[in-house]
This record gives sequence, structure tokens and C-alpha cells, in this order.
Amino acid sequence: MQTWLSTALTNLETCKRGFIDFEVTDYVMPLMSNNVTKLISNTLYLNKGSYGEPSHREGFPTWVSPGDRKLLQTRSPRANIVVAQDGSGNYKTVNEAISAAGKRSGSGRYVIYVKQGTYKENVDIGTSLKNIMLMGDGIGRTIITGSKSVGGGTTTFKSATVAVVGDGFVARDITFRNTAGPENHQAVALRSGSDLSVFYRCSFEGYQDTLYVHSERQFYRECDIYGTVDFIFGNAAVVLQNCNIYARKPPNKTNTLTAQGRTDPNQNTGISIQNCRVTAASDLKPVQSSVRTYLGRPWQKYSRTVFMKTSLDSLIDPAGWMPWSGNFALDTLYYGEYMNTGPGSSTSRRVNWKGYRVITSASEASRFTPGNFIAANSWLPGTNVPFTSGL
Repeated sequence: MQTWLSTALTNLETCKRGFIDFEVTDYVMPLMSNNVTKLISNTLYLNKGSYGEPSHREGFPTWVSPGDRKLLQTRSPRANIVVAQDGSGNYKTVNEAISAAGKRSGSGRYVIYVKQGTYKENVDIGTSLKNIMLMGDGIGRTIITGSKSVGGGTTTFKSATVAVVGDGFVARDITFRNTAGPENHQAVALRSGSDLSVFYRCSFEGYQDTLYVHSERQFYRECDIYGTVDFIFGNAAVVLQNCNIYARKPPNKTNTLTAQGRTDPNQNTGISIQNCRVTAASDLKPVQSSVRTYLGRPWQKYSRTVFMKTSLDSLIDPAGWMPWSGNFALDTLYYGEYMNTGPGSSTSRRVNWKGYRVITSASEASRFTPGNFIAANSWLPGTNVPFTSGL
């Protein structure tokens, strides 16, 4: 329930951001003062005290059928449909396969195998398309690419090369790319608002706003994420584990890895980065000393992000974190670092904001592990994606 309420509030905020992207601000203030926002916020507060700790059941969500459980446990799931540009599959485009998935009977796991190739298309997997799995031939081999951007006339939300909302989405061994370039500002490679969505051995490539972890509960494992400004952003409850985060050469000499968007202190959302590696991409390395790279900045008032047991290379600025605008959110945010390593991990010169803390307690850090933050033990085992439940 807390996830649904958090998402409802996020959806209203996304609507407001769309007006701002188009510089149509006359509509924003009525939305901000709207009674629905207040009602959801009040319900979040009331509901927070009524639920217990997340379930730690092993196995599958109730909506996964016994047949699908067996399918998901295989290393290479049998494909329902094959996409191949050379005509050797059922369809030549990903969108044709998604359309076919929408006509299937039932809502069981539906596996779409996308063979090696570069697919230039924008893909939208809607709310009704549950339990879709996209399986490719590997990072850099199966590539879905687009170039929509705010600079090109769309909103951040609509710029996504691949957007997925249907619950239970799984992607593995695929590159998601947006080629709009740094000069076109916000340009999303992938946007997920899919509850219990999983991304395994995938790559997300762009510049500003590459990976939009929009809402719901999400898990990323052994993925590569490339970008410049706010390139992991949104308001999901999300854990990135054993991933590589690559900062690229920015147009304005400043990189920010994250911009988390929690607008209410009772939303169960945040970005947790665990056992990952943060370093410079090949284009940044030659000019790394002239660029300031930060772990994140507070997009919204209650922004929440933690880096835990992550290797931080020397590109990270000693201050660690960057303000959004003046003193905005510096007292209300939650930014934490726990047992990070590497030349950029020293906290001796970090910001002294009220909302920033060096986490020294294992029990506090464990709140942001998959087992606690996204109740992973009750659903991740069924996806056959490896994960560490705790610290």
C-alpha cells in the first residue's frame, strides 16, 4: 500500500514536471495545491504506522503461476516470440513483438528474445502488459536506441527510448541507449514504473537523465549506467547492486550521478547503490581533473540516496554532494555513505548538511538492502537473478 501511495504522489509530480519542461508554468501552482496531493500525503502518514516489516518469504509473488515459476528458474527461458532484423524470427522489430504480446491470452510470463542487432525504435510497454521479459544476446550486441529529448521538443518523461509500466518486467543482456547527446539536455534511455521490475546484465547509455527510475520497486544487478547530469534519477524504491556507474564528459564541467525525487517524508522511496563501482568513462578520463563529479544533488525536498560498500574512484569531488539551489532540501534530505572504498570515498571533507550522514551502524545501513528496502526475498528468487539480500 505504501508503494502504491508513493507512486500516486510521484505521478502527480511527474505531471507537474511535464508542464515545466514545456515552460507552461501557469498550470503548476494549481496542481501543487491540489487536494488530491494533500489527501495522498495524509494517507501516507497515517498508513506508515499501520504496516509491519516487509515479508521475508522465499519464493514467488502470488501472481506468478506454477508454470511460470518453472520457466523463470531456467537459465535461458524459452522464448514465446523471437525478434530478428534478418527475418529469422517471428518479427523484425521490438514494437511488433510487444504488440503481439498484448494480444496473448492470460497474463503469464511472456518471453521476447531479441537477437543481436541495433533496433532504432521507441518502445512503450504499458500498464496492461504484465510479466513481459526482454532477453537479448548481451550488452553491446542487442541494442535498442532512440534520440528523443527535451531539447528536441518532448518532455523528460516522454523522451525514453524504452518505457515500461506493466508490473513484473524483466530485462537481461540488452543495451538501452539514447543518442540525443549532451546538448539536448534531458534524454532518457530507459524509464521504469514497473513494480517488481528487474534488470540484469543490461547497459543504459545516455548523458543527462539516462536512467529514470520513476516509481514502484526495482532491482538492477550487474548493469552499466553511463551519463553526465542526474543520470540516475526518479522516485522509485530501487537498489542497484554490483553495477558499474560511468560518468561521461559533461558540457558544463559538472557531473551529478543521482537526483532522487522523494517529495514526502513518508514515501518508501529512495536510491540505494550497493557493492557498485563508480569511475570515469573513456571520454572523461583525459579531462577528469577539470570536471567536478558529485554523488548526487537533491531534486526534491526529501531526496534520499545511499552509497554502501561501493568503490568510488578519484573523480568524486571531496565534498561528495552538490546543492540543487541554495539551501533547498539540505536539512530535509537523507544522504548516507556506508563503508565505501577507493580514492574518492574519504568523508573527511564531505558537506556538513544536516541531512547528510556517514552511516556507522550496520542496522541503519541494512534498511537499504534489497531484503528490507524492496522486500526482495519475497519475489527476487523467482526471477533467477542473483542478489545479496543483506549487507
